[in-house]
Amino acid sequence: MTDPQDRLPTRTKLLYGAGDLGFSLTDTTIGVLFVMFLTDVVGLDPLLAAAAAFLGRSWDWINDPIIGYISDRTRSRWGRRRPFLLFGWLPFALAFAAMWWRPPFESQYALMAYYAAAYFVFETMATFVYMPYFALTPELTPDYDERTTLTSFRMAFSIIGGLMAFTLPLAIIGSMNPSNAGRVMLVGTAFGLMSGLPLLLTFLGTRERPEYLSQAQPTLRDSLRAARRNRPFIFAVGIFLFTWTAIEFIQGILLYFLKYRMGLEDVSELIAGTVFIVALFTLPAWEWASRRWDKRVAYIAGMIFLSGVIITMIVVNPSWGLPVVFTLAALAGVGIGAVHVLPWSMIPDAVEWDEYETGQRHEGMFYSLVTLLRKIASSIAVPMIPLVLKLTHFRANDPVQPVQAIHGIQALMGPVPSFFLLMGILFAVFYPLGRERHAEIRAQIAARRLSQPASD
Repeated sequence: MTDPQDRLPTRTKLLYGAGDLGFSLTDTTIGVLFVMFLTDVVGLDPLLAAAAAFLGRSWDWINDPIIGYISDRTRSRWGRRRPFLLFGWLPFALAFAAMWWRPPFESQYALMAYYAAAYFVFETMATFVYMPYFALTPELTPDYDERTTLTSFRMAFSIIGGLMAFTLPLAIIGSMNPSNAGRVMLVGTAFGLMSGLPLLLTFLGTRERPEYLSQAQPTLRDSLRAARRNRPFIFAVGIFLFTWTAIEFIQGILLYFLKYRMGLEDVSELIAGTVFIVALFTLPAWEWASRRWDKRVAYIAGMIFLSGVIITMIVVNPSWGLPVVFTLAALAGVGIGAVHVLPWSMIPDAVEWDEYETGQRHEGMFYSLVTLLRKIASSIAVPMIPLVLKLTHFRANDPVQPVQAIHGIQALMGPVPSFFLLMGILFAVFYPLGRERHAEIRAQIAARRLSQPASD
């Protein structure tokens, strides 16, 4: 049972969850459209597009832990995390818009350098706001099930953002070709502002728990040591890494699959919309499953289901017709709902394990390492897609593709993400922190706080 003092009002859950609308909107738009924008609109060689994506994304391997550590040590009248939202939302919005400008360069290498730099700046500004945002989750409530509910609210906004990213750009832009570069820039600017403003709502609508502000500021060495020694955290980030690597591949190749394999570019936004609408409506079911079965078991069930759906993409044929495609999209949405709730809801539970073992809390460092792994997943998947396209002799905007290019697209849509989901399942099998053990740890932490109150 949830202690009444740990239960969050619906208003807080809504205003916290709203912040993820922008992160999902930007991340999904980049994952779905950025490579295709570079190859089909800008005209960048796929190999140079892969290089730009890799160079821009890889900076976060250093950037995330730095911001996480700074966030852990921040002390202000607004708390540890919320000041980053207040001062970071506008740079975040402007940096995203800059990624979708087509500069008047003729040189392929100059274009590659611009988009690598734009990606670099965006990722820096994004880390400044989303890492502290994610670290708020365990600081709003310590309850095991209430955190799953809070994550469900956040993921509802995340799925809405993903739905918008898959449907609105193509409805406004039309076909991804060089003549529509101005429309792409319009969408990038509008989405940037729509992504930044919800962070102000989160800043206004949340309050950090005061007991965490009074705790001693951890050193960088202590934070890294705590993460390395936290067994539940190691397994949770493994689950998170492999799951989201699979999703990065799926969302990055989906439009290529629909355009070049299925010949369904004209209805691609409807197909993608089906995935996200079904995912949105299945969030309560996955929350219920996590309460009944435990998060680990619910995750395993969801990933087995999703893997079965996407592996079917190896054999799906354009002659099967739209009803089959929409049915597969709906079934995939069921699994995507699990992806959005369960891996994220495991991370905050490891924070209590950390406090139980070390007497300190390192949320900022923990979440920075989580987001770092998400960036590693993206820096693998996003450049890998144009690289495979290059190796299989893909021809941008050509309706008749070489057979090997179609096979490459099929592999990236089905077997490759299924492999990563299988790895996530293996980590989940050995995940050591269930509801009962978490409740025991919380009780011992509470007793310790009563006997040794934190000093100012």
